[in-house]
Amino acid sequence: MTPTGGSDESPSVALRTEALEQLLTERGLIDPKAMDAIITRYETSVGPLNGAKVVARAWTDPDYRRRLLEDGTAAIKELGFSGQQGEHIVVVENTPTTHNVVVCTLCSCYPWPVLGLPPSWYKDPAYRARVVREPRTVLAEMGLTLDDDVQIIVRDSTSEVRWLVLPERPPGTERLTEEELVPLITRDAMVGVAKVAAP
Repeated sequence: MTPTGGSDESPSVALRTEALEQLLTERGLIDPKAMDAIITRYETSVGPLNGAKVVARAWTDPDYRRRLLEDGTAAIKELGFSGQQGEHIVVVENTPTTHNVVVCTLCSCYPWPVLGLPPSWYKDPAYRARVVREPRTVLAEMGLTLDDDVQIIVRDSTSEVRWLVLPERPPGTERLTEEELVPLITRDAMVGVAKVAAP
């Protein structure tokens, strides 16, 4: 859910994209359902699954967690995730007293190797502007209410540095294995607009 309900595309870009898709569909060159499936896969499955594996490893392996917080790029590469948009990733940890949330105020810089495609709300100009000025309000609008004594730190991603949030491990998951933890960890928690829910 976007905090403003706005669109991140100008009408001309949206119309051109729709016209191109319609033309390619009419000529039998693409199947719209297949395109939707590919986009959904990269938005919600492939990329975020990589990030979830990184987080689950950090939750279950203290040495890996230390390396991840010291040099996110190198630690993430240990698990085989690297490439374009992931050249320099800094990982910050959420705690009971500190909550990190990520934004790119200039465009939509985002750690693709671990989070996949950025969601539309992340690219929305209103999110990019408002989360810097009123992060507590924007998070509440997105369903995450934090206590007043929790410090919120807004991390601004750039082409030089992309941020990944190491969310708090929820209570009741102490006996879960790394593999069992992975499905609990969401893209939104790794951006900092949500917390990981206990199973």
